[in-house]
Amino acid sequence: MFGCCFLSGFTFHLHLFPEEERRLRANDRAFNLTWPYAKNAIKTSKYNLFSFLPLNLFEQFSRLANAYFLFLLLLQLIPQISAVPWFTTAVPLLIVLSVSGVKDANDDINRHKQDKQVNNRQVKVLIHRELRDEIWMNIQVGDIIKLKSNQFVPADLLLLSSSEPLNLIYVETAELDGETNLKVKQALTVTGEMGDNVDNLSAFKGEVRCEPPNNRLDKFKGTLTVDGQQHGLDNDKILLRGCTVRNTEWCFGLVIFAGSDTKLMQNSGRTTFKRTNIDQLMNILVLCIFGFLATICAIMTVGHAVWEVNEGSAFTAFLPRQPGVDIPLSSFYAFWSYVIVLNTVVPISLYVSVEMIRLGNSFFIDWDRKMYYPKKDTPAQARTTTLNEELGQIKYIFSDKTGTLTQNIMTFNKCSINGRNYGELCDISGQRIEITKVKVDFSWNQLADPKFIFHDFNLMETMKKGIPEAQAFFRLLALCHTVMPEEKKEGKLNYQAQSPDEGALVTAARNFGFVFRSRTPETITVMEMGKKVTYELLAVLDFNNVRKRMSVIVRDPEGRMTLYCKGADTIIYERLHPSCSKLKDVTTTHLNEYAGDGLRTLALAYKHLEESYMERWLERHHEASMAIEGREDKLDILYEDIETDLMLLGATAVEDKLQDGVPHTIEQLAKADIKIWVLTGDKQETAENIGYSCNMLRDEMKDIFVVNANTANEVKEELQKARRKMCPGSVEKLKVIKARAGLFWLQKIQTVPDERVDEEYGLIINGHSLAYALQEDLELELLRTACMCKTVICCRVTPLQKAQVVELVKKYKQAITLAIGDGANDVSMIKAAHIGVGISGQEGMQAVLSSDFSFAQFRYLQRLLLVHGRWSYIRMCKFLQYFFYKNFSYTLVHFWYGFFCGFSAQMFLDTFYWTAINQFFLWGSIAAYFAITFTLFSNGLFFMFTSSFPFIGTARNSLKQPNVWLTILLTCLLCVLPTVAYRFLCMQLRPTITDKARKEGQPAPAPYRPPPRRVSTRRSSYAFSHSQGYGDLVTSRKFMRMKRRQTLFGRKVSPLVKNQPQRYRTITEETEESQT
Repeated sequence: MFGCCFLSGFTFHLHLFPEEERRLRANDRAFNLTWPYAKNAIKTSKYNLFSFLPLNLFEQFSRLANAYFLFLLLLQLIPQISAVPWFTTAVPLLIVLSVSGVKDANDDINRHKQDKQVNNRQVKVLIHRELRDEIWMNIQVGDIIKLKSNQFVPADLLLLSSSEPLNLIYVETAELDGETNLKVKQALTVTGEMGDNVDNLSAFKGEVRCEPPNNRLDKFKGTLTVDGQQHGLDNDKILLRGCTVRNTEWCFGLVIFAGSDTKLMQNSGRTTFKRTNIDQLMNILVLCIFGFLATICAIMTVGHAVWEVNEGSAFTAFLPRQPGVDIPLSSFYAFWSYVIVLNTVVPISLYVSVEMIRLGNSFFIDWDRKMYYPKKDTPAQARTTTLNEELGQIKYIFSDKTGTLTQNIMTFNKCSINGRNYGELCDISGQRIEITKVKVDFSWNQLADPKFIFHDFNLMETMKKGIPEAQAFFRLLALCHTVMPEEKKEGKLNYQAQSPDEGALVTAARNFGFVFRSRTPETITVMEMGKKVTYELLAVLDFNNVRKRMSVIVRDPEGRMTLYCKGADTIIYERLHPSCSKLKDVTTTHLNEYAGDGLRTLALAYKHLEESYMERWLERHHEASMAIEGREDKLDILYEDIETDLMLLGATAVEDKLQDGVPHTIEQLAKADIKIWVLTGDKQETAENIGYSCNMLRDEMKDIFVVNANTANEVKEELQKARRKMCPGSVEKLKVIKARAGLFWLQKIQTVPDERVDEEYGLIINGHSLAYALQEDLELELLRTACMCKTVICCRVTPLQKAQVVELVKKYKQAITLAIGDGANDVSMIKAAHIGVGISGQEGMQAVLSSDFSFAQFRYLQRLLLVHGRWSYIRMCKFLQYFFYKNFSYTLVHFWYGFFCGFSAQMFLDTFYWTAINQFFLWGSIAAYFAITFTLFSNGLFFMFTSSFPFIGTARNSLKQPNVWLTILLTCLLCVLPTVAYRFLCMQLRPTITDKARKEGQPAPAPYRPPPRRVSTRRSSYAFSHSQGYGDLVTSRKFMRMKRRQTLFGRKVSPLVKNQPQRYRTITEETEESQT
């Protein structure tokens, strides 16, 4: 009893205070239930069956107009005041509430369906020593679950074991970060030994202590205690909810975080109700109309009192006053009576009419064929119907990079081997020409990747001649990497790479005859032009962010030892042998050209090693590897010692393909004075290259500022230095304009005015510096400097920082913002912006589910904003102008009528009968039109009632007469001509900006020219590596399963490839048809 009381009090205590440490035990639900951990069910819906009616009515009556008409309805129930039946207000109000309620209910039903679909997914859970099928919502913290290939991870798991060697597992994180390249996770050895043995897994009683739930996708700290021994846990051993298991037969995991505690849900951000400026304006207009109505009613009340004093006594003979009603009380009644009579000045149908127009605009977006992507069968979708007109007022766009601007597909584009450039097609004079559809044929290679495309036949000719430098070039690409090969079917290779660019380089070597086939911790097997060669792997000098290079040391079958190295060109050049100076100059020219085309580049080099030197070096390497203190520093010294006097081989150029039309879209949005900020998790070099590829960064810019500081003071100094250079006359301390806005002017706003800059500038800031810049004392300095720049790129930012940047602009610029992304790491940014756009496709659906609009390609954003946004805004403005004009015109008639009826609050017509007559003539005229038309053209009625319809076919005969058509034409001309003449005179005398642009016409399209070259010193393709490589993993002393391999070629002697002419056409030979 005491224990139960203590447990209840302890649980209550945990609810009051935030969780500081998570503690759980495997296979012990009783222990884990003592802690108030979240269940795995998720809920995104707002209502249930019982709460819908009260909550929805509360939300609807929060609208000022609805609350007003409810108050008006109550007034109409008082006989002394109302001269209008109560149902004249009750019926329209009920219709308004019903339409809005049905729409809200339909939206929430869809949320319930999505929640039910996710919560009812099946998964294998280990319960009472057996695997049972359970739905996701029943999973609890501490459960052990089994996953298979292509299954979604239902919660945040600690990986225990897997079917792969070394307890590896491959996961796709497209739902989290939009990247489709597979990530590798590895379980602890102590848990991996359990394998898939259910008895061992059921007996597992490990205890986990780790950090509380948080939104850091790339960080995890904790310990696992098994049999009294502690083992460290990091992010490489955690499977996050939203990931997908790939190329792994099975794996087991222990649930650490469930439901709302998972990192995916923690990054989802807070869902806020988004209102447009039109909504806020309508609320203010309605409030002003209330004041206008009160003023008019007060005037009529005064008039009523004056009239009663001066003229009322003359009418008491046939209109006697009610007993006890004197002039002041009569005036009081008159005031409220006029509130009822003049109620039409406040539009009860305004909100419903606006919603109907927005719904129609949403259909136009859904039906737009120019925003339909046929490759994925994905149309554009307006997921909300309340923000359409806001699309026409966008000032800032915040965009993700990977999967949004780019396709996240890396391709081997060009290379430089021994001073010769490959990958470009040139004419006889050496000028670059357009690449045609002709491509190199790799059908001679049975293990070639059929998706690989290369256009330059000269490289294949070089390989066919057996030039040693070219073979060494691709041998290096086949050996120097940490790629994991997979071959489930003979000859069908699949590479699992830590970064997509590394996979592209290995694939290029594969297609040109150097096929990376398999690896063990001690060996690497390569098929070199059909010959199987096994290299002994002596050491892997792994990549990290400081080294910016990677090396491997191998021994070939002849016993020669060679170091192969690839990395950033500036890093490799510092370690080259002096004899490579001429080759370095030529290669640098090629690297500059590649960087000018927006390609990511690497330099390749090698070095032959002597046996005696290598023996001493390996001994020192072994000692450094075993060191407890200073291990990393000692290894770095060894790496620096051996990576000297390298011989340059050449360079590679990898392209992260942009989506179609991205540069043109960004150019058009910039012309519309829309600023685009890129917020990406990639490194600085990658983001900068993509900025040039998208024409966001240009050589014509006056300067591009890079903020890469380690302290708050350094960040402040760099931001101030950039601001002073852009605007020397700017004040040091900017005055923030404070004002009030919103309904009843209760909202406090702060505005930072724009500062004029004459030239164009760019700003690049990394996540570490951004964390300091977003602090309260530096955020204004960041905002001022960033808003002066034409382009802003934020690198290595977290999902939370993305949302903070958006909130900063919203807070101080009072401008409409739009965020566009494709992964779960963009969800918080999408929810923070006024309008969120999700890119649907191969990168996952998390961003789409949280967005307001979605489509498949970034280029459709131009049409969404500049076409649908503009049209929706114009339609809404014209409708509101007409709507208020109509209401005021109708209401003021009653105002003027009051001067003729003694201010008695009488209506000049009966509203009920007027409404009935109005509806009768509206629907009756439509019915009569169809009935008469049907009668005139119905032969059946003519045969039935021949005597009653003697003029059958009269309409046909009339339309055959020329004078009838002449009469119709003259009538149309007389009706249309005044309007046409008026508009023509307006265009000539008072032309608008649109009229001027239309009169000037569009410039002729420019002929095709090759993209201009630019020089860049930031060219490392390792920009895609977000963490340290897998060198320790691939060299770990653990047995890996091996399969027998067949040779590369089906026969001993095979011709490589036949000579094929390069078919091309020069730029000047383009036909007029192709230009149009």
